[in-house]
Amino acid sequence: MDKDIAMDALTPLVVPAPLDDDAHARIASLAARQKKANGVMMKAITFVGGQVEDGLKVLPKSVRKQLNDVTRHGLRRSYDVAALSRGGLGARFGSDQAHRVVGTISGAIGGFGGLPTALAELPVATTLIFRAVLHVAAEYGEDPTSDETRMECLAVFGSGGPGTADDGVDTAFIGARISLSGAAVNTLISRVAPKFAAVLSQKLAAQTVPVLGAFAGAGTNYAFVNYYVALAHVHFGLRQLAREHGEQAVLDEFHRVLAAGRLPQT
Repeated sequence: MDKDIAMDALTPLVVPAPLDDDAHARIASLAARQKKANGVMMKAITFVGGQVEDGLKVLPKSVRKQLNDVTRHGLRRSYDVAALSRGGLGARFGSDQAHRVVGTISGAIGGFGGLPTALAELPVATTLIFRAVLHVAAEYGEDPTSDETRMECLAVFGSGGPGTADDGVDTAFIGARISLSGAAVNTLISRVAPKFAAVLSQKLAAQTVPVLGAFAGAGTNYAFVNYYVALAHVHFGLRQLAREHGEQAVLDEFHRVLAAGRLPQT
């Protein structure tokens, strides 16, 4: 028997299924969800906190200097503990709505004392958002305990935010073969942290006034959980479709639908 034929028999090629009506509808729904993510509530939070640049100007210089470090440490801690928090008592709240409620409470507590308590609450908010994104990943068939899935969750944090020019999922990550070494995790965090820090600057800017900051903190946390959960649905929904129909066909159709602008209501 020919050696190549024998190898093909052992490792048969898996040909992706062509896009059917159901796949087209799912892709269109994900495109609409991405467009809707930066919706009315997030725009209101952007107005309250100012645009990214204005938000940074409101913050004291010492806070601006440490924001990137706080964000990097927060993302690293989230990467390490978010999956563990899904067990035990954490298993009792796993829905998108539960994460919104807990995030809202956390933001209110963080904003009550103004900027000092708001800054202290950032790692908690980051972990809650990461956990919500990880929950979405599990809904789409990803293993929430694996390093690969948590790396994909980190990629969602690099999806921009309100007031930025690159809102939406970075599709370069959808089919990327990301190394799972510790160095690769740190490299990805270093790439993602500045974008997420820019988003968090708006949250802090809105929480600078004690007591009133509690309302701003509750609102921003609720909005941020909504925003990143929506982007997580797009990210992991596209990954699921790519496994079924091939990455190139799925992403080409996704970008075509976005460019066309004729999106279904969600």
